[in-house]
Amino acid sequence: MLPTIAWRGRSVIMIDQRKLPGQETYVRCSTYIQVAQAIEKMVIRGAPAIGIAAAYGVALGAMALTAGTGRSLDRDFEKIYQRLERTRPTARNLFWALERMKAVYERTRQQGLRAIRTALLEEAKAIEREDSVTNRAIGRHGQTLLRDGWTILTHCNAGGLATAEYGTALGVIRAAVAEGKRVRVFADETRPFLQGARLTVWELDKDGVPVVLITDSMAGWFLRRGDVDAVVVGADRIARNGDTANKIGTYSLAVLAKENSVPFYVAAPMSTVDPTLADGGGIPIEERSPDEVREVGGHLVTLPYAEVRNPAFDVTPAAYITAIITERGVCRPPFEKGLK
Repeated sequence: MLPTIAWRGRSVIMIDQRKLPGQETYVRCSTYIQVAQAIEKMVIRGAPAIGIAAAYGVALGAMALTAGTGRSLDRDFEKIYQRLERTRPTARNLFWALERMKAVYERTRQQGLRAIRTALLEEAKAIEREDSVTNRAIGRHGQTLLRDGWTILTHCNAGGLATAEYGTALGVIRAAVAEGKRVRVFADETRPFLQGARLTVWELDKDGVPVVLITDSMAGWFLRRGDVDAVVVGADRIARNGDTANKIGTYSLAVLAKENSVPFYVAAPMSTVDPTLADGGGIPIEERSPDEVREVGGHLVTLPYAEVRNPAFDVTPAAYITAIITERGVCRPPFEKGLK
């Protein structure tokens, strides 16, 4: 599958998702600061992939630690942790992975730098391995919801590029194809960063899955016409009640699906569930640079001083979600009871 992220020597290698599909180039990060910048600049994106990158960022940071033990070591580790923590506020997997890394540090902090570094790197590698296993389990559970001959609508990119290598929403589609089901995909372009047009279409084309690119505003028309049999999307954070944050535009898609009696499925690992939040009202929504909206491919499409709002995510209330597909099975309403 796709080489989204990998540990090589004392570096993290990532495919540069900003340049796809035109160029398949890679970025090498040798410091935790470079990893943090890669996450912020969307060299790597997608909640699970961000979590993996952050874990490797901690491991890289540990390579540069010099203090042996005590408060100085704790202070240096906390600096690494906090820098990675503030890269992307919405994705729960980022914080989940960092919390795992911090727990490993706490267990080994008295054992010396060699033990700390070894343990942190092994934990980061484990997070990457587990993600691949998790996504395949999501795919196996999710494909049972899709029928032969269906057309699936998806939004943004929740495929191999957003995870270790298999995907959540696209993992469901891949698993359906592996079962011999003939499915095709409508991919929303997903403005303003065009993850659907640039990344999802590229991935599915590589897999030989029939894919049709549509603009975001066309989705309602195709749902109304009966051209879509199911909607499958990923997630960046899920509250206890099932309210789900995902790429901006997901909420309106869910409303359109419900209006037209089309099932709306969220595919995400349990690490995306935030047990501290009762509902979606507490999910932090990242606002990104206005230039992402003013420009397409670096070219202005409006006035250079036009006022812009650019929330990267929205929250879909649980009432619009048919089911949440996780590695542990398919969860249906009431979500709070099922997720627990």
